[in-house]
Amino acid sequence: MLPDYPMLPDPTDPRLTRRIAGTDHTGASTEISVVEERPLTIFLNSQEIVTAMTIGDYPDYLALGFLRNQGMLLNDDTVTGVDYDEELETVVVRTARETSYEDKVRKKTRTSGCAVGTVFGDMMEGLEGLRLPAAEVRTSWLYALAKEINTTPSLYLEAGAIHGTVLCQRERPLVYMEDVGRHNAVDKIAGFMFRHGVTPEDKILYTTGRLTSEMVIKTAQMGIPVLVSRSGFTAWGVEIARRVGLTLVGRMRGQRFVCLSGEERLIRDADPAHEAEEASKHRRKAAQDG
Repeated sequence: MLPDYPMLPDPTDPRLTRRIAGTDHTGASTEISVVEERPLTIFLNSQEIVTAMTIGDYPDYLALGFLRNQGMLLNDDTVTGVDYDEELETVVVRTARETSYEDKVRKKTRTSGCAVGTVFGDMMEGLEGLRLPAAEVRTSWLYALAKEINTTPSLYLEAGAIHGTVLCQRERPLVYMEDVGRHNAVDKIAGFMFRHGVTPEDKILYTTGRLTSEMVIKTAQMGIPVLVSRSGFTAWGVEIARRVGLTLVGRMRGQRFVCLSGEERLIRDADPAHEAEEASKHRRKAAQDG
């Protein structure tokens, strides 16, 4: 059964932040909310796969999504259990199929980005022959999504130092996940979709993080045809997006955005002059967190 939409962050969850005292630029005492960071070790059946640093919410979705995006969970796999042990900081995903990924784990490499992401050496193999559906996207949807997402209460606005990823349909946010790394946030979305059988063909993925090669690869492997970010691009990310037919929109702030892939699928049905500039509070947060 699907959770109620929209599924939104809970910045009041005491497990996700703590108040820490310090001093400001004038030497005055201050106290701010700081995001928690804790390890989570992911197992697939009896094999340890990876330890990720995460804020700790939705460990089941994170584990499922990570394994799915690494090609370790297949489309026809039957998941027989997802067991999370908070004390041991582990999550075990069990499948009906016997699995063994020793060679794959040995080929893992570091990737660019906050809270260093992990990608396996043969991850690109999942893109061979892939062509995403040619889904049209309206600029009116993009402006509506940016406004809605940027004003939704979140850990980002509460404490910063965190990335958000939002699964959307047309102009409507459906599932909003956050984590210290953008890779974790998108994996949580992938896990949600896998567990609940959410179809990707008519979805948009919005992220606060940079549009790197790994973000593009993960979005393409999830089957989502549109990826949008308030941040910028990497050249390899753009190259891969063009290869698989992914519509790629970045630097989405206020009235402005840049489309570097899929321009022919972009329907410009909104006048940018009629859109409001981004709120100063959000601009300051973006500047502080890079």
